[in-house]
This record gives sequence, structure tokens and C-alpha cells, in this order.
Amino acid sequence: MHPQSLHPHGVFSAALTPLDDNLAPDHARFVAHCRYLLDEGCDGIAMLGTTGEANSFSVAERTALLEAVVAAGIAPQRLLPGTGVAALTDTVALTRHALSVGVETVVMLPPFYYKNVTGDGIFASYSEVVQRIGDARLKVVLYHYPQMSAQPISHALIERLRKAYPATFTGIKDSSGDFANMTAMVERFPGFSVLGGADPLMLPLLRKGGGGCITATSNVVARSLAYVFKHFGDSDDDPALKAAQARIVKARELVSQFPQMASLKALAADRTKHAGWQRLRPPLEALQPDQLKVLLANAAAFAASA
Repeated sequence: MHPQSLHPHGVFSAALTPLDDNLAPDHARFVAHCRYLLDEGCDGIAMLGTTGEANSFSVAERTALLEAVVAAGIAPQRLLPGTGVAALTDTVALTRHALSVGVETVVMLPPFYYKNVTGDGIFASYSEVVQRIGDARLKVVLYHYPQMSAQPISHALIERLRKAYPATFTGIKDSSGDFANMTAMVERFPGFSVLGGADPLMLPLLRKGGGGCITATSNVVARSLAYVFKHFGDSDDDPALKAAQARIVKARELVSQFPQMASLKALAADRTKHAGWQRLRPPLEALQPDQLKVLLANAAAFAASA
């Protein structure tokens, strides 16, 4: 992401959150992971999202982790923390806190507990957050993940929010896997950054005018994603581009055989040689020993084929 850009573009990692032996966010290890991701080519860190187990953490845990990252010297302009939760006032508090430490772009889930609410209700929630914060610096990336939130972000809602707050709602993360929906948003909303949540779709989305990605598999193949982002305009016959895209697809398949977050954490544990990386906060669980054995064998084969 260009530091002064109003619209996020690039490869953003949906970063994993390491936990200590008390199942609390491990600040030092998380900072090290952020540095690793940036060194691997990520443009920024979309911390405290689904992959980061954010909805298992309290407001205090989330704000403390963000403060630790900024205090460690990672530029706030490279952070896209998740701040959307079920409670309006907690969303306001998290978003206001992000602004207070220099972060201006946040990723915001809609309120997701009550089902079958109207578009008016979702608009009112987002509008109330923006009005209560009252800060012109705020930029919001909407988060469309209906499989998890059961609350889709409709095109009509995007249009309404952009009309009411044109400088605030600058993009969307689409984790639905619905490529037609992504391209329709690109076409309907010029200047609105559409970020894919599925790694293999970033290349075709970029070629349709998309903004990049916020993805989980970037925790293991950030370098390949960064290459594709920089070279998406090259010919499909370019061997380096083909190899990078193939590696992204294989990595996504690798971490999807078993529960994705547990698989990614197991791979982080293997890379860093720190077994604590395998911890997840309940109700999520680490891989079973037989699953871990298969994953690591497949990961070794993946690495050998690179």
C-alpha cells in the first residue's frame, strides 16, 4: 500500500496471531511475524481478522496487540486492523483506538449476530460508527464474508455508504470466493479497491481492475503473491509468473486439506521451530497428530517442488 494512498492496493497478509501458554496474544512473536511478512514482500498486515482469531479476543487484548506492533516500529500506514464486532460501541472504541495510534485504514465486519436484518439496519450501524468517530482521517475497508458472518455486503449498501461518506468507504475485502461478485464491484464502483480473500483469484482480479488481496495463505507464500501483484500485466506465457501463480494455488490447496488456521499455525511452528505457534484459542483446535504428520509431509513435498 502506498503510504499516502486513500485506497489500499497490494498484498496484505491476513496475519496469524501467535498465542502464549496462557492462550493470550504473544506480542513479541507477533511483531516478529509481521516483520517476516513485510520482508517477504507484503505491502501491509491485515491483523486481527478471521485468520488472526480476532473474534476470540477482547477489546483490551486487541488494542494491546495493536499498540505493541506500533511501539515496535512497524509503520501504522502498513496496518489494516479488523475493528468490526457485534457491539456498536466496541466497534467505535476499536476504530477510535486505531486512529489514536496512527492507523487510518481499518477492515470492518458488519454487525453479525442478529440475522435477517435489513439493509437499512446495516447502513445505520456503519453510519453510526462513522458519525460517532467524526474523524476525517478514517478509511474503512468493508468485509464481505457471508459464509462466516451470515451478513453479506450488498452492492446497494456499498453504493449508499459511498454516497453518504465518499472519502471514508474506500474498499472491500471479498472472502466469498465469488469471482463474479468481485468483478461486478470493480465495474460498478470505479476507484473502489476490491481486495480478494482467496489467493488464487488475485491474478484474475487484478486483470479486471481489482486492488489486490487480503489472504491467509500469504502467511506462507507472500513472496509469490508479491511477485504476481507486481507482474500481473505480464504475459500468461511468462514462466516466472506462471510459476508464482502455480505455487499460490498449491499452497492454498496445502493449507485447505485440514482446518486452515490450524494448518497455517502448524506451518509457522515448523518454519520457526517454536511449537507454541500451534496454539489456537478455543473453540478452535490444533491439528491432530495424524493430520500434522500428513500436513508436514505435504509441505516438505511442496517446498521441494519450488
